[in-house]
Amino acid sequence: MKISAILDQIDARTVALPEFQRGYVWNRDQVRGLFDSLYRRHPVGGLLIWETEANTARHRGDSALPSGMVKLLLDGQQRMTSLYGVVRGRPPEFFDGNAQAFTGLRFHLREERFEFYQPVKMRDDPLWVDVTEVMKKGAAGIGSYVQSLAADPQHAASMGDYVARLGRLLDILAIDLHAEHIIGTDKTLEIVVDIFNRVNSGGTKLSKGDLALAKICADWPEGRDKMKAELRRWESAQFEFTLDWLLRSMNTLATGESKFHHLHEKTSDEIRDALTRATRHIDSCLNQIANRLGLDHDRVLFGRFGIPVMVRYLDCRDTAPSLREWDKLLFWYLQAAMWGRFSGSVETFIDEDIETLGADGTDLDALLERLRLWRGGLRAEPAHFRGWGTGARFYPVLYLMTRMGEARDWGSGIPLKQRLLGRMSSLDVHHIFPKSQLYKKKLGKAEVNAVANFCFLTKDTNINISNRPPEDYFPEVEERFPGALASQWIPMDRALWKLGSYADFLEARRKLLAAELNKRLASLLHDDLRWLDGPAATVERAPVSFVGTTETDEDEDSQLDALGVWLGERGLASGHRAFDLSDADGNQVATLDLAWPRGLQEGLGQPIALLLNEEREVLTAANTAGYRCFTSVSAFKRFVNTEAGVPAEA
Repeated sequence: MKISAILDQIDARTVALPEFQRGYVWNRDQVRGLFDSLYRRHPVGGLLIWETEANTARHRGDSALPSGMVKLLLDGQQRMTSLYGVVRGRPPEFFDGNAQAFTGLRFHLREERFEFYQPVKMRDDPLWVDVTEVMKKGAAGIGSYVQSLAADPQHAASMGDYVARLGRLLDILAIDLHAEHIIGTDKTLEIVVDIFNRVNSGGTKLSKGDLALAKICADWPEGRDKMKAELRRWESAQFEFTLDWLLRSMNTLATGESKFHHLHEKTSDEIRDALTRATRHIDSCLNQIANRLGLDHDRVLFGRFGIPVMVRYLDCRDTAPSLREWDKLLFWYLQAAMWGRFSGSVETFIDEDIETLGADGTDLDALLERLRLWRGGLRAEPAHFRGWGTGARFYPVLYLMTRMGEARDWGSGIPLKQRLLGRMSSLDVHHIFPKSQLYKKKLGKAEVNAVANFCFLTKDTNINISNRPPEDYFPEVEERFPGALASQWIPMDRALWKLGSYADFLEARRKLLAAELNKRLASLLHDDLRWLDGPAATVERAPVSFVGTTETDEDEDSQLDALGVWLGERGLASGHRAFDLSDADGNQVATLDLAWPRGLQEGLGQPIALLLNEEREVLTAANTAGYRCFTSVSAFKRFVNTEAGVPAEA
């Protein structure tokens, strides 16, 4: 089928998108690559189309399909959506994604390359042509470009080449894409999804949750939109979840288990009811987790697959939990999160815990006993605070302790458990012993970024302290706000505040942190300590391994600081420092010096990482996760100036 014919059929709604397909996820790099391949007549792959009756087809979009047969795109959605968006200058009717990914594509007539519009770079160069304008105006558009260029003598000698290239660009619409068709009344939704997964083995397969959602939307077409509306609502409150996660919570109510085996047996009314109940209970859980535990945003919310178990418990109750019952449930959630209860087989552990809640779904004591037997001792030890980086399992625990306890800011003396107003009052991670001083002592990243070297302060205080050593600024803090240091579990032996005593400081602080955490855990149990004081585990579970260098150039931080200023001058985000790369189960696998997980311009390019002086394993982990990696600041700057689709000059 010619590309132009497929686009016409999308306009006529005789080519549509099945409901179970994910939304549009391509970025500008992929769109640019597609058009470059088409222009050079390189193969871009075929299409897989499911032909079925329009009156039974569950499709994306609000408009009704015309009667008769309809073609549903199973494989080729991203390519056809990109083509439609660039050629028509607008998204197709079934679109669900970021339209900026295909907005503003330009083609350079002399260099024969595609880039997205950059005002500073392109506004005074007439050889950058608007691809959408050429496609929409056709031969007339080519004529207008030719007439404009012919008026400039410097382009006259190359006009023949330019006309040929414009024609080749326009002729992309005449390219034939091979299409395989699935036809037959025996092709059920489940069979078609299985075919899709087989064909799409090189791409992102549909998960069990996607298949469950497809079946739900067959009877309740607006179901996906309703669920996504709830996800957006939580996102606005700084909690990000996936459809699959929400479906887990709904499924525990609709079927009493985590696995999706029986969800398709439920009616649309039952699914609607499960969504209503699940969202109500999730709201209750998030309110309690944010207010009682202080985990008030996505970066510190860990153990999120414990929430479907909590949802099941709340739904089975006849009355709302008392304060003691809520605290016991929060104790279970926190312990499950700290020890990675759901970092293995999510379905298996959720189902085990739902079964443990008993026939009536409310046996909290049994749930705690299972956790104690699974883990062993539930009391925190100083060694548990030996992790490093913001991806360490006990990093959110430190934030929790700051919010739950009496921790005070060192610049204002204000308790940090309260929500603070003002842009400079948001909480920052503060290195107690400054990084620059520790790097000069030739310490590695793991030592410099030890969790026990972290505390949380207001942004203003963090900036004011700067890189002063503790022996310099600690006495000032203690004089101005007596007790503020101890409130952040700082050892008060002044000999430990010296740079040469850094290792001893960490050990002393870990003891204080463990004691404080056990105090907070006991408070959640209202001093019913039988759960904390159970027998210790005979075998300590090894932590998930991750990779990262132990060597660091002493000027690495200054390079990153300077780069942040350089990016800011160009209107670009400075990226995430010491970004913790995690696997699908949420386990930390590597720490990246500087990262843009959603692209340099959010959602418009592939993930980017800057890795300075890192081991090969870190580079491999980042590449495997889809990151485009740079190993020097100069190489990264060249990328920004020449390829990233942003202005080259400030």
